[in-house]
Formats: sequence, structure tokens, C-alpha cells
Amino acid sequence: MGMQHHQVHDEGMSELRVIATIPTQPEAVEAVRAALQDLMAATTAEEGCISYDLFESGAVAGTFVTLESWRSQDDHNAHLQSEHVAAAFAAAGPLLAGEVAIHPLKPVT
Repeated sequence: MGMQHHQVHDEGMSELRVIATIPTQPEAVEAVRAALQDLMAATTAEEGCISYDLFESGAVAGTFVTLESWRSQDDHNAHLQSEHVAAAFAAAGPLLAGEVAIHPLKPVT
């Protein structure tokens, strides 16, 4: 179980938006949903978290998607190192159907 993420340098943006996709084994959707709901509750309490929303894909069954806004890249980095992220990966890791992909977004100008 791994996590792919790409570092993006904060270039003066007012906030950092991030999308993460979490593919889940079909028999484990309920357990992963519960772990992600716990993660969402802890994450929204983080000082640098502007918003953190959890969705399920309507196109790919068993794939969860987070839509996140962070005050800065440093706040997102701190989130990735937090105990609640480690706990979520410990709980959900064996139940995933592939890599978690984390995508910090850059506006197209």
C-alpha cells in the first residue's frame, strides 16, 4: 500500500486545492468509508484546513475522492504527516484496490 503525491511549491496562491482518489476493494467499501469519515472529522479540525469534502465516484464503484482546500502547501504537508492520516492508512491500507493518488492542483492560466 502506498501513496503517490507530488510536491507543488506555493507560488503565492491564496489557497492550495487538492484532489485525492482512494480505490477500494468492493468488499471493503463500508470499512474504508468509516475510516475516511473519521479522517475527515480530524482533518477539518486542522488549523490549515479550509475545507475537506469526501465523495464516492459515480463513475468508478468503490472509489472515494477527497476535495480539499488548504491555507498553504506547508499546511497540506503537515496534514500528510499527521497521526490521523497515518491511522487512516493503517486502517484502510490493506483494503485498498490500488494506490492512493494525491493531486495538488495548479490553476490553468
